[in-house]
Amino acid sequence: MNYDRKLQPIPVRNQPGVYVEPRSESLLVTNKVLRNTYLLLSVTLLFSAAMAGLSMMLNVPYGVSLACSLISMGLLWFVVPRTANSVNGIYTVFAVTGLLGFGLGPVINMYLKGFANGPQIVTMALGLTGSIFVGLSVYAIRSRRDFSFMGGFLAGGIMLAFVLSLGLLVASFFGIQLQPLALAISAMFALLMCGLILYQTGEIVNGGETNYILATVTLYVSIYNLFTSLLHLLGFASNND
Repeated sequence: MNYDRKLQPIPVRNQPGVYVEPRSESLLVTNKVLRNTYLLLSVTLLFSAAMAGLSMMLNVPYGVSLACSLISMGLLWFVVPRTANSVNGIYTVFAVTGLLGFGLGPVINMYLKGFANGPQIVTMALGLTGSIFVGLSVYAIRSRRDFSFMGGFLAGGIMLAFVLSLGLLVASFFGIQLQPLALAISAMFALLMCGLILYQTGEIVNGGETNYILATVTLYVSIYNLFTSLLHLLGFASNND
Protein backbone atom coordinates (compact mmCIF):
# COMPACT_ATOMS: atom_id res chain seq x y z
CA MET A 1 0.00 0.00 0.00
CA ASN A 2 1.35 3.39 -0.95
CA TYR A 3 1.14 5.61 2.13
CA ASP A 4 2.64 8.54 0.22
CA ARG A 5 -0.41 8.88 -2.00
CA LYS A 6 -1.88 12.37 -1.72
CA LEU A 7 -5.61 12.93 -1.40
CA GLN A 8 -7.12 14.83 -4.28
CA PRO A 9 -8.38 18.24 -3.13
CA ILE A 10 -12.02 19.15 -3.71
CA PRO A 11 -13.53 22.62 -3.86
CA VAL A 12 -15.55 24.05 -0.97
CA ARG A 13 -19.06 24.83 -2.16
CA ASN A 14 -19.63 28.48 -3.07
CA GLN A 15 -15.97 29.31 -2.38
CA PRO A 16 -14.04 29.10 -5.69
CA GLY A 17 -10.33 28.62 -5.30
CA VAL A 18 -10.58 27.24 -1.76
CA TYR A 19 -9.75 23.57 -1.38
CA VAL A 20 -9.93 21.05 1.44
CA GLU A 21 -9.29 17.35 1.68
CA PRO A 22 -12.33 15.03 1.36
CA ARG A 23 -12.23 14.20 5.09
CA SER A 24 -12.30 17.89 5.96
CA GLU A 25 -15.29 18.39 3.68
CA SER A 26 -17.06 15.50 5.43
CA LEU A 27 -16.35 17.02 8.83
CA LEU A 28 -17.72 20.37 7.68
CA VAL A 29 -20.98 18.73 6.60
CA THR A 30 -21.23 16.72 9.83
CA ASN A 31 -20.61 19.77 12.01
CA LYS A 32 -23.21 21.75 10.08
CA VAL A 33 -25.85 19.03 10.54
CA LEU A 34 -24.98 18.74 14.24
CA ARG A 35 -25.16 22.51 14.75
CA ASN A 36 -28.47 22.88 12.89
CA THR A 37 -29.97 19.91 14.72
CA TYR A 38 -29.19 21.22 18.20
CA LEU A 39 -30.24 24.74 17.28
CA LEU A 40 -33.63 23.58 15.99
CA LEU A 41 -33.99 21.16 18.90
CA SER A 42 -33.37 23.95 21.43
CA VAL A 43 -35.95 26.23 19.82
CA THR A 44 -38.58 23.49 19.56
CA LEU A 45 -38.04 22.46 23.19
CA LEU A 46 -38.64 26.06 24.28
CA PHE A 47 -41.72 26.26 22.06
CA SER A 48 -43.01 22.96 23.42
CA ALA A 49 -42.46 24.14 27.01
CA ALA A 50 -44.40 27.34 26.25
CA MET A 51 -47.29 25.31 24.81
CA ALA A 52 -47.26 23.04 27.86
CA GLY A 53 -47.40 26.10 30.12
CA LEU A 54 -50.33 27.47 28.12
CA SER A 55 -52.34 24.26 28.41
CA MET A 56 -51.59 24.14 32.14
CA MET A 57 -52.87 27.70 32.57
CA LEU A 58 -56.02 26.84 30.61
CA ASN A 59 -56.39 23.66 32.67
CA VAL A 60 -57.34 21.66 29.57
CA PRO A 61 -58.78 18.16 30.22
CA TYR A 62 -56.71 15.00 30.01
CA GLY A 63 -58.51 13.88 26.85
CA VAL A 64 -56.80 16.73 24.99
CA SER A 65 -53.46 15.07 25.72
CA LEU A 66 -54.56 11.89 23.94
CA ALA A 67 -55.93 13.85 20.97
CA CYS A 68 -52.71 15.85 20.62
CA SER A 69 -50.65 12.66 20.76
CA LEU A 70 -52.71 11.00 18.02
CA ILE A 71 -52.52 14.04 15.71
CA SER A 72 -48.79 14.46 16.25
CA MET A 73 -48.30 10.75 15.59
CA GLY A 74 -50.04 11.13 12.25
CA LEU A 75 -47.79 14.07 11.38
CA LEU A 76 -44.71 12.09 12.38
CA TRP A 77 -45.58 9.10 10.25
CA PHE A 78 -47.06 10.71 7.16
CA VAL A 79 -46.06 14.37 6.92
CA VAL A 80 -42.55 14.74 8.37
CA PRO A 81 -40.91 12.24 5.96
CA ARG A 82 -42.52 13.99 2.97
CA THR A 83 -41.50 17.51 4.01
CA ALA A 84 -38.10 16.86 5.57
CA ASN A 85 -36.22 18.18 2.54
CA SER A 86 -38.08 21.48 2.29
CA VAL A 87 -38.82 24.52 4.41
CA ASN A 88 -42.25 23.01 5.12
CA GLY A 89 -40.43 20.42 7.20
CA ILE A 90 -39.53 23.07 9.76
CA TYR A 91 -43.18 24.13 10.04
CA THR A 92 -44.14 20.48 10.50
CA VAL A 93 -41.56 20.05 13.27
CA PHE A 94 -43.05 23.02 15.14
CA ALA A 95 -46.55 21.59 14.63
CA VAL A 96 -45.49 18.22 16.07
CA THR A 97 -43.59 19.65 19.04
CA GLY A 98 -46.28 22.24 19.74
CA LEU A 99 -49.00 19.58 19.83
CA LEU A 100 -46.96 17.28 22.05
CA GLY A 101 -46.12 20.18 24.36
CA PHE A 102 -49.76 21.27 24.59
CA GLY A 103 -50.79 17.69 25.31
CA LEU A 104 -48.14 17.43 28.02
CA GLY A 105 -49.80 20.18 30.08
CA PRO A 106 -52.66 18.02 31.44
CA VAL A 107 -50.18 15.26 32.31
CA ILE A 108 -47.97 17.62 34.31
CA ASN A 109 -51.04 19.13 36.01
CA MET A 110 -52.12 15.64 37.03
CA TYR A 111 -48.83 15.12 38.87
CA LEU A 112 -48.75 18.62 40.35
CA LYS A 113 -52.29 18.36 41.71
CA GLY A 114 -52.55 14.64 42.35
CA PHE A 115 -49.39 14.10 44.38
CA ALA A 116 -48.39 15.74 47.64
CA ASN A 117 -44.83 16.08 46.30
CA GLY A 118 -45.92 16.71 42.72
CA PRO A 119 -43.55 19.66 42.10
CA GLN A 120 -40.59 17.57 43.27
CA ILE A 121 -41.57 14.68 40.99
CA VAL A 122 -41.86 16.93 37.94
CA THR A 123 -38.62 18.76 38.75
CA MET A 124 -36.73 15.51 39.31
CA ALA A 125 -38.04 13.99 36.07
CA LEU A 126 -37.06 17.13 34.18
CA GLY A 127 -33.61 17.23 35.76
CA LEU A 128 -32.96 13.54 35.10
CA THR A 129 -34.12 13.86 31.50
CA GLY A 130 -31.82 16.82 30.86
CA SER A 131 -28.85 15.17 32.57
CA ILE A 132 -29.30 11.88 30.71
CA PHE A 133 -29.67 13.62 27.35
CA VAL A 134 -26.61 15.82 27.84
CA GLY A 135 -24.51 12.94 29.17
CA LEU A 136 -25.39 10.55 26.35
CA SER A 137 -24.99 13.25 23.70
CA VAL A 138 -21.55 14.29 24.96
CA TYR A 139 -20.45 10.65 25.08
CA ALA A 140 -21.64 9.97 21.52
CA ILE A 141 -20.05 13.14 20.13
CA ARG A 142 -16.70 12.73 21.88
CA SER A 143 -16.32 9.00 21.43
CA ARG A 144 -17.56 9.12 17.80
CA ARG A 145 -18.59 5.49 18.20
CA ASP A 146 -20.78 3.86 15.60
CA PHE A 147 -24.11 2.89 17.19
CA SER A 148 -25.76 1.82 13.94
CA PHE A 149 -25.81 -1.79 15.16
CA MET A 150 -28.54 -0.74 17.60
CA GLY A 151 -30.95 0.28 14.83
CA GLY A 152 -32.79 -3.03 14.43
CA PHE A 153 -33.03 -3.65 18.16
CA LEU A 154 -34.39 -0.15 18.82
CA ALA A 155 -36.95 -0.38 16.01
CA GLY A 156 -38.22 -3.73 17.27
CA GLY A 157 -38.23 -2.64 20.90
CA ILE A 158 -40.10 0.59 20.20
CA MET A 159 -42.69 -1.25 18.13
CA LEU A 160 -43.20 -3.80 20.91
CA ALA A 161 -43.50 -1.09 23.57
CA PHE A 162 -45.99 0.79 21.39
CA VAL A 163 -48.17 -2.30 20.88
CA LEU A 164 -48.10 -3.05 24.61
CA SER A 165 -49.10 0.57 25.31
CA LEU A 166 -52.10 0.22 23.00
CA GLY A 167 -53.08 -2.99 24.78
CA LEU A 168 -52.80 -1.22 28.13
CA LEU A 169 -54.98 1.63 26.85
CA VAL A 170 -57.66 -0.79 25.64
CA ALA A 171 -57.59 -2.63 28.98
CA SER A 172 -58.05 0.65 30.85
CA PHE A 173 -61.24 1.36 28.86
CA PHE A 174 -62.69 -1.85 30.30
CA GLY A 175 -61.62 -0.92 33.83
CA ILE A 176 -58.74 -3.39 33.89
CA GLN A 177 -55.73 -1.98 35.74
CA LEU A 178 -52.38 -3.58 34.91
CA GLN A 179 -49.97 -1.51 36.99
CA PRO A 180 -46.99 -3.92 36.73
CA LEU A 181 -47.30 -3.89 32.93
CA ALA A 182 -47.57 -0.10 32.88
CA LEU A 183 -44.37 0.20 34.93
CA ALA A 184 -42.58 -2.30 32.70
CA ILE A 185 -43.59 -0.33 29.60
CA SER A 186 -42.37 2.93 31.13
CA ALA A 187 -39.04 1.36 32.06
CA MET A 188 -38.78 -0.13 28.58
CA PHE A 189 -39.48 3.22 26.93
CA ALA A 190 -36.92 4.97 29.16
CA LEU A 191 -34.18 2.51 28.21
CA LEU A 192 -35.13 2.55 24.53
CA MET A 193 -35.08 6.35 24.42
CA CYS A 194 -31.60 6.37 25.94
CA GLY A 195 -30.51 4.00 23.20
CA LEU A 196 -32.22 6.15 20.56
CA ILE A 197 -30.37 9.27 21.74
CA LEU A 198 -27.06 7.43 21.39
CA TYR A 199 -28.04 5.99 18.03
CA GLN A 200 -29.27 9.24 16.48
CA THR A 201 -26.36 11.33 17.77
CA GLY A 202 -23.92 8.69 16.54
CA GLU A 203 -25.56 8.75 13.11
CA ILE A 204 -25.08 12.52 12.89
CA VAL A 205 -21.47 12.43 14.09
CA ASN A 206 -20.50 9.61 11.73
CA GLY A 207 -22.30 11.01 8.68
CA GLY A 208 -25.15 8.51 8.62
CA GLU A 209 -27.78 11.24 9.10
CA THR A 210 -27.51 14.38 6.98
CA ASN A 211 -31.06 15.72 7.41
CA TYR A 212 -31.22 17.90 10.51
CA ILE A 213 -35.04 18.02 10.45
CA LEU A 214 -35.34 14.24 10.79
CA ALA A 215 -32.57 14.23 13.40
CA THR A 216 -34.32 16.95 15.41
CA VAL A 217 -37.64 15.11 15.41
CA THR A 218 -36.01 11.87 16.53
CA LEU A 219 -34.14 13.53 19.39
CA TYR A 220 -37.21 15.53 20.47
CA VAL A 221 -39.39 12.40 20.59
CA SER A 222 -36.66 10.64 22.57
CA ILE A 223 -36.56 13.46 25.14
CA TYR A 224 -40.36 13.64 25.32
CA ASN A 225 -40.84 9.91 25.89
CA LEU A 226 -37.95 9.76 28.36
CA PHE A 227 -39.48 12.57 30.41
CA THR A 228 -42.99 11.07 30.49
CA SER A 229 -41.60 7.62 31.34
CA LEU A 230 -39.57 9.02 34.22
CA LEU A 231 -42.64 10.91 35.45
CA HIS A 232 -44.60 7.66 35.65
CA LEU A 233 -41.79 5.75 37.37
CA LEU A 234 -41.09 8.50 39.89
CA GLY A 235 -44.81 8.95 40.56
CA PHE A 236 -45.18 5.26 41.30
CA ALA A 237 -42.15 5.28 43.57
CA SER A 238 -43.55 8.28 45.43
CA ASN A 239 -46.86 6.54 46.05
CA ASN A 240 -45.10 3.53 47.52
CA ASP A 241 -42.86 5.44 49.94
